[in-house]
Amino acid sequence: MSTISKIVPFRSGAHIVETACSSLALAARGLNTLEAKFSDREFSAAFVRLVGTIINVRGRVIVTGIGKSGIVARKMTATLTSNGTPALFLHPADAGHGDLGMVTPDDVVLMLSHSGESTELGPIIHYCKRFGIPLLAMTAQARSTVAEAADVCMLMPAVREACPNMLAPTTSTTLQMAFGDALAISLMEMRGFSADDFYKFHPNGRLGAQLVKVRELMLAGNDVPQVCEDSSLLDATIEMTRARLGGTAVVNQGGQLIGAFTDGDLRRAVTGKQNLTVAVGRVMTVKPQTIGPNELASEALRIMHDRNITLLFVCEDGDLVGALHMHDLLHAGVA
Repeated sequence: MSTISKIVPFRSGAHIVETACSSLALAARGLNTLEAKFSDREFSAAFVRLVGTIINVRGRVIVTGIGKSGIVARKMTATLTSNGTPALFLHPADAGHGDLGMVTPDDVVLMLSHSGESTELGPIIHYCKRFGIPLLAMTAQARSTVAEAADVCMLMPAVREACPNMLAPTTSTTLQMAFGDALAISLMEMRGFSADDFYKFHPNGRLGAQLVKVRELMLAGNDVPQVCEDSSLLDATIEMTRARLGGTAVVNQGGQLIGAFTDGDLRRAVTGKQNLTVAVGRVMTVKPQTIGPNELASEALRIMHDRNITLLFVCEDGDLVGALHMHDLLHAGVA
């Protein structure tokens, strides 16, 4: 019978939950320890150098690591790339078989190794030294090969692994992952990476839909229902029915939005026995909620939810330029 499939003594549900909570507690303590490291002058200075080196590099960040550190390195590569820092993952096992060719003199190498002694990393270290490529490192061992070879070394704190045998990388990889996110966010801040920039790299899926601008979804031109303030209640109702948006804009002679007339306004007017010849300006909703064309579609959805409305008029410098309905947002996947 293999070690993996051997029968173990039964553990109660409470014991199982206790084990899981203990693992999470160790991870939380590890993250707190990492955060506290930034209070250390030497560590924070190294981090500033790390960010500065990456910001100033003309090429890409080549992220590398083996084993669990390699998996974290892949995730870090994806996060950096999607947030404005061009990055590539280099597998150490393939590096010495031709993949070192992807590393150019304009690049910088970021090496992850908990022990700092993985033999597979040797060819990459040698290559960086030979061709003067900056080597950045994350390791937990100050006197390791990786630490001593690095131009900038982030010495990660010693933490207790959640593994009961203290062998499987658990807490340590959690710290690596969190540090990678902290690095990516710091680089975003330094670059002034905006929501517009983010949308360029995430055009698909729900995330991309939330970053679409109102201008891209709104109705414009003749599709926007509108009447003048002196139009009759009947004319406003006809215009509202034509557009099928549940409302119409009310504008002044200059084309500026001054009110809105909705299904709700119509019901209140009929209940109040208003004559259909009365001017819509007398029964409209004054100063309706609006949004600008360059606002995010997700912001439009938030406004609709908060105000319990389904129609927003889009204005630019006071002028009516469009209309946006809840259905347009839902159809586009903004939810």
